[in-house]
Amino acid sequence: MRVCGSRSAACIMQANTCIMTGVDDDAVFKALADPTRRALLDRLRERNGQTLGELCEPLAMARQSATQHLGVLEAANLVTAVRSGRTRLHYLNPVPLWSIAERWIEKFERPRLRALSAIKHRAEEDTMPDRPSFVYVTYIQSSPERVWEALTDSGLTAQYWGHANVSDWQPGSHWEHQRTDGSGIADVAGTVLESVPPRKLVMTFDSPGEVPPSGPTKVTFDIEPYHEIIRLTVTHENLADDDALSAVSAGWPAVFANLKSLLETGHVLPRAPWEMHAELRADQLARND
Repeated sequence: MRVCGSRSAACIMQANTCIMTGVDDDAVFKALADPTRRALLDRLRERNGQTLGELCEPLAMARQSATQHLGVLEAANLVTAVRSGRTRLHYLNPVPLWSIAERWIEKFERPRLRALSAIKHRAEEDTMPDRPSFVYVTYIQSSPERVWEALTDSGLTAQYWGHANVSDWQPGSHWEHQRTDGSGIADVAGTVLESVPPRKLVMTFDSPGEVPPSGPTKVTFDIEPYHEIIRLTVTHENLADDDALSAVSAGWPAVFANLKSLLETGHVLPRAPWEMHAELRADQLARND
């Protein structure tokens, strides 16, 4: 796997599966049809990571009404909420919109879309440096214990991630993201900061031996059960630059797509996802050889 920093940013791309898997176009179009919900998305586009009160204030909207609209947006996976202490912050999730754009626009307007995306990421980083750099949520028909095992078992991660995550997963322990070719080379490594099976795993996430100037990046997995399904959230903080953000924005949804397929069907997706980004993968592997 690869995810962060100028050297490890491309690593997550190795786990790229169908990024748009599971997007419900009907739910997205329904959510976008309401002007109030579009206004909420515009608020998050202007400044990501807002509380319910912050979203309500400029729109002169009651909290109950905003909660209902946010529920529709979350159901369409256009918005996700992450707890930070006692605060619940809302984030815009661009993946469903990207899915729609890719179907009808992207192949004709790719350069312009990428330029606009870079501008957006730069603006967001400038206005919210202390908030998570990237948040992504998926829903899996599984148990907390099974999802935890899939994140921490070296054999399972080797199946859907292309690398084996190796550690005893105790707080303070070292962990490595090792290649499965028998070389034992780790393309990502770090320290386990928090381990609460089967609900929460926090770790640093960088290239081995590399100390980024701005400090290590941090990845948090939150596993929340809801009846027979699981809400799995990854929060990736302190990314090095726009290239790292672009990589994880594509890569984490891909990792989760392959994980979801494995847990729900017993099989990973039929095509190795990193083949979609062969040049990035080759460059990253070369740096760590």
